[in-house]
Amino acid sequence: MLQGKKILLGITGSIAAYKAIYLVRLLVKAGAEVKVIVTPAAKDFVSTLTLSTLSRNPVLTDLFDEQSWSNHVMLGRWANVMIIAPLSCNTLAKMANGQCDNLLLATYLSATCPVVAAPAMDEDMWHHPSTKENLKKLTSFGNKIINVEKGELASGLYGDGRMAEPQQILEYISTNFFLTSPLAGKKVIVTAGPTYEPIDPVRFIGNHSSGKMGIALAKELYNRGADVSLIMGPSNLYFSANGISLIKVTTADEMYHAVMDLSAKSDLIIMAAAVADYTPVTKAKEKIKKKEETLSVELTKTKDILKSLGENKKPGQILIGFALETENEKENAINKMKNKKADMIILNSLKDTEAGFGYDTNKITIFEKGGKQFAFETKSKAEVAKDIADTIIQLYYE
Repeated sequence: MLQGKKILLGITGSIAAYKAIYLVRLLVKAGAEVKVIVTPAAKDFVSTLTLSTLSRNPVLTDLFDEQSWSNHVMLGRWANVMIIAPLSCNTLAKMANGQCDNLLLATYLSATCPVVAAPAMDEDMWHHPSTKENLKKLTSFGNKIINVEKGELASGLYGDGRMAEPQQILEYISTNFFLTSPLAGKKVIVTAGPTYEPIDPVRFIGNHSSGKMGIALAKELYNRGADVSLIMGPSNLYFSANGISLIKVTTADEMYHAVMDLSAKSDLIIMAAAVADYTPVTKAKEKIKKKEETLSVELTKTKDILKSLGENKKPGQILIGFALETENEKENAINKMKNKKADMIILNSLKDTEAGFGYDTNKITIFEKGGKQFAFETKSKAEVAKDIADTIIQLYYE
């Protein structure tokens, strides 16, 4: 996504400058060409040797250096995006008021490219009225601000003021400046998490699904321009919707009705949830007491959501399911795709290490009804979501 893109990174005097080292590494790894400018104060916090080694370019520091006197004009025209991370309270004030006493500020004032800033400062400074006013000025100039996070601060206090993590900054610029929107106008349903089938008021039948894969998919498809509805079973994960419609359910029956209510108007449906196959025939109204040595619970099949969707699929609609297998993985996945009339099945095996329920990583193979097969190595679930989105777009929307 950032292959060949030109990124200018400005680093100011803040303890959070150490994060800029990792940000440079992420940008270069993503294929970007990176040039770095540091303020004189930043050199007290981060090594220019480290930055030049990682960026593969000399680090620029001095406004009046013979090599950089006119660079501030050229750099601001060279870059596709200028990032200032961390943005200190001092540099923020100077930017807001047009001061120009170092190379970074001169480049900022000369820049014709978009400018993104990730502030970092102590909580009291962050909440000071002058800081708020300066931030308003910066945004009024057309600059973008990546909001601070709450956490432990350099002062030892806990509160607002931490710079956003490098991965978040990378995702922000990728999404806001370099992401195409091949799914614009497409209505998408993604299901995520487990379902809980109650036995009594305090007990249930469930599984270990966390919802991480479904959430990653919903975010990725939204970033690609889709109108996403995420139907999510019980999960302890925090999820900030940010434009995604979130529908919370608990049981398989609730998920069935939520999906079917939206399916007729959807272009793409991805069933990433681990829906219970069985539910108790009767649910005890009161907590079942431990009296007997054994307890029998009669179960009945839940409604097969993927099958129902396949039987009622409208022309042009794309239906995708997941298959988590422990044996005969490929055969079972392909049979599931055929039996449920799905267009694609995404297989992951419990035999793969660091893949499946609860992990932050996954390893998938995609099978398509036309016979195509796509295998991927173990990756983070966010990266897996990108692979799935790329495959969907390649097969159906290009």
